[in-house]
Amino acid sequence: MRTIAEINDKILQGKAVVWTAEELKIKVQEIGISKAFKQVDVICTGTFEPMESSGAIINLGHTDPPIKIRQCWLDSIPAYAGFGAVDLYLGATAMADYSISETLERIPDSKTDRERGGGHVIEDLIAGKSIHLRAIGQQTDCYPRASFENNITKNTINQFYLFNPRNLYQNFIVGVNGGDRHLHTYLGPLQPRLGNAVYSNPGAISPLMNDPDLDVIGIGSKIFLGGGVGYIAWEGTQHFPLQKRLPNRTPIGPAATVAIIGDAKQMNSRWIRGCYLKNYGPSIMIGVGVPLPVLREEVILHCAVRDRDIVAPIVDFSIPRRVRPTFGLVTYQQLKSGRIKLEGKSVRVAPLASIALSRKVAEELKELIGAGKFTLTEFVAPIPKDRSFVPQDRRGSSLNLD
Repeated sequence: MRTIAEINDKILQGKAVVWTAEELKIKVQEIGISKAFKQVDVICTGTFEPMESSGAIINLGHTDPPIKIRQCWLDSIPAYAGFGAVDLYLGATAMADYSISETLERIPDSKTDRERGGGHVIEDLIAGKSIHLRAIGQQTDCYPRASFENNITKNTINQFYLFNPRNLYQNFIVGVNGGDRHLHTYLGPLQPRLGNAVYSNPGAISPLMNDPDLDVIGIGSKIFLGGGVGYIAWEGTQHFPLQKRLPNRTPIGPAATVAIIGDAKQMNSRWIRGCYLKNYGPSIMIGVGVPLPVLREEVILHCAVRDRDIVAPIVDFSIPRRVRPTFGLVTYQQLKSGRIKLEGKSVRVAPLASIALSRKVAEELKELIGAGKFTLTEFVAPIPKDRSFVPQDRRGSSLNLD
């Protein structure tokens, strides 16, 4: 047994041994689990993938005279203003409604303008760019101002931090299209008649795949978030740790998630990118790295899992239901080969996550820890392991609206 305090002492002294998850997997093949445990102190995992359940909390600061904002647009993208007078939440998937151009006072300049969403505004603010603010207020005795316009940057506002309700899916699905019509999905375009397949999770280097039972991370664990420091704040929405699992404890489909938080003013737009999925909508790609403290030998055992040892379900998006038919399970080793076989047909496969940038996230985190610039934290509470998945079906009603 080791403690995080002991590991932090080694980090600050420049004596900690830090490996990426990929390096650990190679080492285990060479020297075995027990010898690897004796050598390494921290294992760095990483991912860079779309995380649409994300957004930013922004406090603008009070105007003179004050305004109680109830509608607000940042570069024509609506931000939620149902908080205090000048607190906003900008969702990564928020998009402008140009059908009400008289409210927005402008028409989109181009197709690219229409594809811009909240994630792009967040990226631009992190990059130090100026964003146009337009706000409409509810006039009261203490907030008499009716409207306000200004240009803001991250240096002219108070708080600007990411709070992402659902990130780091422990596993996800592989999307295919068995129908006759081209589909535009949250995994990107799916071609008809099993023309392609798309997967999202980066596989064996993904953070929660290497701590499948959430034993060494929890609420309060410090992480690399968007190039800065972040923390695991809570279980994520749709957290489903009771997913069926293989004997190595990795889940066979979407399972655990976490909510994360971090100061966006300290982040780098290299690791926060607004993106757009054609005919689906805007989103955001985020680089997240999770350091796993090697407290006991079981940590090495779980981190030794390889792409050939983990699977994802192949789901047919041509059936528009919550529960869709599947073509069974496929290993991440097969997915990363670029081809899988479905119904006797060789199908092209591509990742939605950037495998290359996922590796770089883990490598950058390793460098920070090795330089003594990033220490670990004890978690203050475990992430729950008993959450079931509750669908939103109608209950207690005789109405049939199908």
